[in-house]
Amino acid sequence: MSEPPGAAVSLTEAPPTATDTPSQSFAAQRVLPQRRPGRWIATAVVLVLAAQFVHGLVTNPFYQWDRFGYWFLRPTILDGLLVTLEVTAYSAVLGLLGGILLALARLSKSPVLRAVSWIYIWTFRSIPLIVILLFLYNFSALYQTLSVGVPFGPAFFSFDESRLATDIVVAVVGLSLNQAAYAAEAVRGGILSVDQGQHEAAAALGLPKGYQFRKVVFPQALRSITPNYVNQLIDLVKATSLVFYVSLLDLFGAAQTMGATYPGDIVPLLLVVTVWYLILTTVVSVVQFYVERYFARGATRALPPTPLQKLRASVSDLRARIRREAAV
Repeated sequence: MSEPPGAAVSLTEAPPTATDTPSQSFAAQRVLPQRRPGRWIATAVVLVLAAQFVHGLVTNPFYQWDRFGYWFLRPTILDGLLVTLEVTAYSAVLGLLGGILLALARLSKSPVLRAVSWIYIWTFRSIPLIVILLFLYNFSALYQTLSVGVPFGPAFFSFDESRLATDIVVAVVGLSLNQAAYAAEAVRGGILSVDQGQHEAAAALGLPKGYQFRKVVFPQALRSITPNYVNQLIDLVKATSLVFYVSLLDLFGAAQTMGATYPGDIVPLLLVVTVWYLILTTVVSVVQFYVERYFARGATRALPPTPLQKLRASVSDLRARIRREAAV
């Protein structure tokens, strides 16, 4: 009888006799999993390195973990965190709405709309975000007043730009303009990923174009849009640290200000900022998983397992493997 590749046959059982049938002979033998010493060695090396890193992180007095605990929930830090969340929320919503409009313009049959959309995306993806923010912060030097009226004609009313462009408005507008350029490509790619047959089926039913997009195309495109846009949303959370340079005290700005006042606490304050950004991006990643799982209902036969289900399955597999190896 031939053996499966990479498997060993145990000889602990009694050898088959002449009266045994082939099925009984096969059942009397036990197939063992292939040994993988390289995997165990690599796992041991990674665990040792991780333990050394954690040990150094905990025991090194340079990190000043007592000061980290002092600053972590201070009102100044929490106020900066609220500003970060506020700017991120506004910019994410406005950026996504702008990205949808730009994507539809790029897919439009109008050459003017396609050209304007392409130029916008090319411009704001090429200019660094810090340059956009500083340009908007000094926008009042170029245009002291803004007016609304007939193009090339009389103005109905005008207002002072410096009063309108507060620090938070400058931050939200700059981040939204930059975010819309990247979101447009994510939305356009998601729309193009929808099978052409879906468009044809919706058109064959006589559905209006707007209804086709809202009820047929866009819900299916969200499966592709969600991962890409959430990656950009994570970048947006981190990009809010740049609003400190337009005089807005977000999370990073609050830590920088306190670091200038207490220079001995710079490292603990940077650790505080790092941990808060880790928490924010982790929350966004968890939301991403469940949103993707929600939109996968009509595309897969079985929904992807949740992290808790994966953990339970891993523990069950580990227990089964230990029992098999212990029985050898």
